[in-house]
Amino acid sequence: MSFKEIAATELKSNPFQMIGKDWLLVTAEKNGKCNTMTASWGGVGVIWGKNVAYIFIRPQRYTKEFIDGSDTLSLSVLDNSFRKTLNYLGTASGRDEDKIAKAGLNVVRDEETPYFQEADTVLICRKMYAQELKPECFIDDGAGEKWYPQKDYHTMYVCEIQKVLVKSDTPQ
Repeated sequence: MSFKEIAATELKSNPFQMIGKDWLLVTAEKNGKCNTMTASWGGVGVIWGKNVAYIFIRPQRYTKEFIDGSDTLSLSVLDNSFRKTLNYLGTASGRDEDKIAKAGLNVVRDEETPYFQEADTVLICRKMYAQELKPECFIDDGAGEKWYPQKDYHTMYVCEIQKVLVKSDTPQ
């Protein structure tokens, strides 16, 4: 199955479903090796005159090294038939094994940016901004306490959406 490129403004997928319920695979490549992880925190919108996606990655995640080592990353959305695979990719570490190969997913590339052939929707993104969350910046004190009991604050990445790819026979 092939992909077709659409404008970001043509994306019909509900971002709350796509990110919070379906999950994303955040994938980047560094030194010829790629790694991926699941993500369910993030969003899409407009900032600095650009269509963007923003994601949050904890410091201990191995994929963070790949994201920090690359100018680009992809956000792949797979349908619910891949739930078991997504659960595995969210718990296994690429430090310990080739989890992409073990998951049976096929990596393809848009120039230097890896993504998955099995995805229904792919956002090819260029990093624009990264900021570590800081405890003193929480206005809602309960959120910091609830989500960061280990004080392992996420890094937020704001990324320009350069391309949106959808399966050619999949409704956007």
